[in-house]
Amino acid sequence: MSQETFDPVQQVEVCRVCGGSDWQEVVSFGPLPLANSYLEPGGSLDDEPRYPLGVISCRSCRLLTLTHTVDPEVLYRTYFYVTSDSDTIATHMRGLAELCVERFGIPEGGFVVELGSNTGQQLAAFRDLGMEVLGIDPARSLAAQATERGIETLPDFFSAQTAARVVKEYGRARLLLGRHVFAHIDDVADIARGARDLLEPSGVFAIEVPYALDMLEHNEFDTIYHEHLSYYSVSTLSTLFARHGMRVVDVERAAVHGGSVIVFVSREDAPWEPRPVVAELQELERASGFFEDATYDTFAGRVDHVRQTLAPLVRELVADGKRVAGYGAPAKGNTLLGVSGLNAGDLEFCIDTTDLKQGRLQPGSHIPITSPEHGAQNPPDYYLLLAWNYAKEILGKERAFLENGGRFIVPVPSPRIVSRVEDL
Repeated sequence: MSQETFDPVQQVEVCRVCGGSDWQEVVSFGPLPLANSYLEPGGSLDDEPRYPLGVISCRSCRLLTLTHTVDPEVLYRTYFYVTSDSDTIATHMRGLAELCVERFGIPEGGFVVELGSNTGQQLAAFRDLGMEVLGIDPARSLAAQATERGIETLPDFFSAQTAARVVKEYGRARLLLGRHVFAHIDDVADIARGARDLLEPSGVFAIEVPYALDMLEHNEFDTIYHEHLSYYSVSTLSTLFARHGMRVVDVERAAVHGGSVIVFVSREDAPWEPRPVVAELQELERASGFFEDATYDTFAGRVDHVRQTLAPLVRELVADGKRVAGYGAPAKGNTLLGVSGLNAGDLEFCIDTTDLKQGRLQPGSHIPITSPEHGAQNPPDYYLLLAWNYAKEILGKERAFLENGGRFIVPVPSPRIVSRVEDL
């Protein structure tokens, strides 16, 4: 296809889980830049690409999906997201590896494959437990980093074709893992087929995704950006895998990223029987109104409240002579900034620990990103906590800032100013 006719954006018409086409419109944010497209300063910002961003819900299986998909080659081949080095995530990764090994009896030397493996931090936790590991990630630079650190990583997208290659060259896997990547995938049927073919007869596919129930209940709308195509419940994932000869056999809830679920899936003929928690969470979803239109209407109203109140709060502080900066430069923060309309005229800078982001500008808002050291040397009066999913860890680390009169603005579920961990 020629460059002139290539369109990187496609509108979603058919549900990728159940094939339905009866959609409820939930929220629309208009055209926004890609959340991980951090910009070099000094260049022209007038032609920054923007793509439609909105969410609809399938009334048949209640998949929450973006209204449009952006070609993965545009999204991922050059990529700035690096797995967080926070204590919270490091502890979670170690715990996840131990959970998988213990619950499903993975022996020493068991073969573990991770799709979307980033720099290999999660696989390193499995390697430390004696597993053989292999990563698969389309971001060539990150795959190279992981391989250099001793985690062999294929620079590719995971698919049924990739799975066949892995089986041929490495053998079948006891565990296939997808941490916060499954929600990024459009052709989930192909992934399910690949997982089924890659796994040993007693193998397990472990998927960690933001839990749609938590997103709705806690108004975590900034989780919505172009990479996150889908927002899953246990019920929806059960529908998906049942269509492909697999079944959900266990679920674990986790606090990371504002509330996540780790869903364990096996082939139908595998020896694992579904644990009671699977049915319990499906019933919780039904009882909470997850299948009812009114739940999504309420969510949309809460999103609109933040859109109407956050920017006035920040701008009133600035008008009063207060200095405001951003704490963290995560992708979700760019949704929050874009939806609220905050920009470099409102926030002086954003601090972030990721070296790749420092010295660049936030997409859309064009706020400069700098190091935590810069923030410590030039402390603002208020930090807008864009990385709110690490709120307790951050406030604990920033006690000196708080003791000197500094304050944090926590934007979700509703904007509020806090001065101590206990206020969260």
